[in-house]
Formats: sequence, C-alpha cells, structure tokens
Amino acid sequence: MHTHDAIVIGSGQAGPFLAVRLAQSGLKVALIEREHYGGTCVNDGCIPTKTLVASARTAHVARRAAEYGVTLGGAVSVDMKAVMARKDRIVQQSVDGLTTWLQGTAGLELVWGHARFTGPDAIEVSGRALSAPKIFINVGGRPVLPDWPGIDGVPVLTNTSIMRLDMLPDHLMVVGGSYIGLEFAQMFRRFGAQVTVLEVAERLIAREDVEVSAEVRAILEREGVRFVLGVRHARVERRADQIVVSCDAGDAAHELSASHLLAAVGRRPNTDDLGLQAAGIATDSRGFITVDDQLRTNVPGVWALGDANGRGAFTHTSYNDFEIVESNLLDGGQRSLNDRIPAYALFIDPPLGRVGMSEAQVRATGRPALVGVMPMSRVGRAKERGETQGFMKVLVDAQTERILGASLLCIEGDEIVHSLLDVMAAGASYRVVQRAMHIHPTVSELIPTLLGQLVPLPPQAP
Repeated sequence: MHTHDAIVIGSGQAGPFLAVRLAQSGLKVALIEREHYGGTCVNDGCIPTKTLVASARTAHVARRAAEYGVTLGGAVSVDMKAVMARKDRIVQQSVDGLTTWLQGTAGLELVWGHARFTGPDAIEVSGRALSAPKIFINVGGRPVLPDWPGIDGVPVLTNTSIMRLDMLPDHLMVVGGSYIGLEFAQMFRRFGAQVTVLEVAERLIAREDVEVSAEVRAILEREGVRFVLGVRHARVERRADQIVVSCDAGDAAHELSASHLLAAVGRRPNTDDLGLQAAGIATDSRGFITVDDQLRTNVPGVWALGDANGRGAFTHTSYNDFEIVESNLLDGGQRSLNDRIPAYALFIDPPLGRVGMSEAQVRATGRPALVGVMPMSRVGRAKERGETQGFMKVLVDAQTERILGASLLCIEGDEIVHSLLDVMAAGASYRVVQRAMHIHPTVSELIPTLLGQLVPLPPQAP
C-alpha cells in the first residue's frame, strides 16, 4: 500500500514544477525539501549572482560616466551591506512566491527533512516512512574544494558562502578560471577589490574556442583582474591575516597572498547520502545518477532530474528535464534529451552567449563547415553604447546549411544568441536568418551580415 502516488525529492528548478503538475493531474504527491525552496538557482545561484552582477555593472558604468559626457561630482563607492541587502530582498521575493504557490496546490504535501531510500519505492524522512510507485530525484549539487595541501586549514569561500559576505575583500583570490569563478572575479573587481584568478589549465574556460578564452582574459585584464594560468604544485597556508598560495606556473615559482580565497573549481551531486544503494539506483564514478534519454534510472519508477543526473549543469537544463518528464508521463509525449541543443551563457560583461558546437567540436566531426566572425567594433549599436569589446562567431554546415554553433561574446550576447538557437531548433537553413529584415539600430541586425560573410573553415594550424 503506497502512501502517495508520487514523491519528488528536492525543490530545485525541476522539482516544484513537476510536483505541482503531478498534483494538478489528480495524483497525491509529496515534495521533500531539507534546506530551502528553490534550490541553488533561487538561493545561491542565478538570481542572487545576477543581482550582484547588476550592482557591479552599475558601479562600473558610473565610473565611466565621463566617457558619456556625464559628471557625477565625486568618486564612486560601493556599500556592500546595501548591495547584499538588495540581493537578499530579491531572493526572498522569489522564495516567498514559490512557497505560496506550493502551499496553495491541492493534492501536494510539503515534507521537510532529509530523504533516504529504504527500497526502490520507499523513502524515510526524519523517521517517517513514505512510499510511491513513482519517485523523482532533483537534489542538485554542491561546490567542491581543490585538493591542495593546507586548504583545510584556511577559511575558504564558495559560491554559496560568498553570498553572505557583506564587506569588500581587500584582495580576493579566485581558484578556478571558468564560468562561476570569472563572474565573481569581474563582479568583485568592479566592487573595488583587488582580484587574482588561479587556473590549472593553460587558458581560461578551456572548453571554449581559443579566441574566446583569449578575449575573455583581455576583457577582464583591462579591468584590472590578474591571472595566473597553468598552476601546478599549489599549497595553501595562513600567515597572520593573509591566505598564501605557493605554486608553480609557467617557468616560475609564485607566492600569492590575499585576504579572501574563493574556490570555484566545480560541483559534485548531492547523491552520496540518499541511500541509493538500498534502492539499487546506479551512479557513475563521479556520483551522478545514470539516466536514459528520458531521465529514467535503471530502477523502474525512479527518475533523476537536474544537476544530479550529470546531463546538464544549468537551471534551464533542469527545467527542460521537467518538461521532458512531464510530457512523456502526462501528455503521451516522446521527448528526449537527445533533442536538446546545448546552450548556455557566461555572465561576465559583455556576456558570452553559446549555442551548439564549438569550432573544435565541429572539426572533430570532419564535416565541411563555414565560419563567420565579426568584431563588435563594426557594430553600430555597440559603438553608440560604448561597448565594442568582443566579437560574434558562427559555424555552419556547408552541405545542409544548418547552423552548427555560435559564440557571441558581445553586448547582449546572452539574448541575441536565441535568434540562432531558435533557427537551429527548427532545423532551418541559416539563410532564414540572413534574409530576414532586422530592426535598426540593434546588435541583432548584424547577424544577417555575419551570415552573409561565411567562408570555408580553414585547415587547422599545425
């Protein structure tokens, strides 16, 4: 005898929407949460970080006011307590709205506590036994620390704990030159801190094309962010009020000190304490729950959504997981992860909008391809806004004329990339965009021009 028709573990981006949709379909549903509604995105990720990015950009633009003929009449200062208070208000609004929605849903029971499997269809929460023929895991992930000797003996910030830092660090050392680390690096540099980024790879955001990595580095260096790449043999210690990292990089030894240390080297799934073995649920070597292209685990009646399945690490991929499961279970759909076009953004300023394959991935397929690149210095709207850093790059299949991928490192790049994503999702030729009439003056109006300048992808340099 089951106590519920469905159980959802975790209230990140996929969980609440799925729980409500299941309840609205007439099922008796339990939504289990151990910490806070909304998961990482609402509490520690997208919403709070982009709120801080907005404050940092405001300070940056204010410092550039004279370039636009605007006089402020004094030095620009940042009140970090006010910045964090604004962030907290916006986060709380989101949490309150989500809570009200969940509490008002008929057929949905909210259960607080840590969930553990006791069998393939059974869960225990704070001594209470629950069971259901359908169980959905949406437990997210958490930040990890680098395995550097001595790091356990110093205070280390993560993307979660730095959200509670309501003072400006004198010098913030960021370990990790990828998406999270770079956003915080630029943000705190604009707030007024000294910032140094350490990265073990030889270039930033190594999954991106080389010219994207180089331009991102140049953009941040122009704002005063310092980079140390190719870090090896790092060790950490505390000296008085400073955190000191000693390492090798390039052909030299380095000793770097800072008032604060932020670790942004990746995340691990919250699956190690769910009792998955009791249910027979399979995971890979990194702890991600193994799923098929419809998010089903190896155990019938159990699905895994969001960061915990290793098939996407973004809020939008988690929500898309919900859409796939909802459609297939309740609407008779046949949606699949294989239909998903990779898309994401790096929210520095200017942002990087990414969709589809990188140049390296296109080359690996061996297919004939076309490429177009346009510097933002040629875009009228960028000139008007005084935002000419970056470039737009697109890759096209030479035979099918379908867009394979794009990197838009430019003003509004995180928005205009969707004009390409939509055409890719439709399976249409790039000529659809090229021949469309766009509004002037905008950034998007240069996309047709970019597509009209495609040339064969040249052979890779030795």
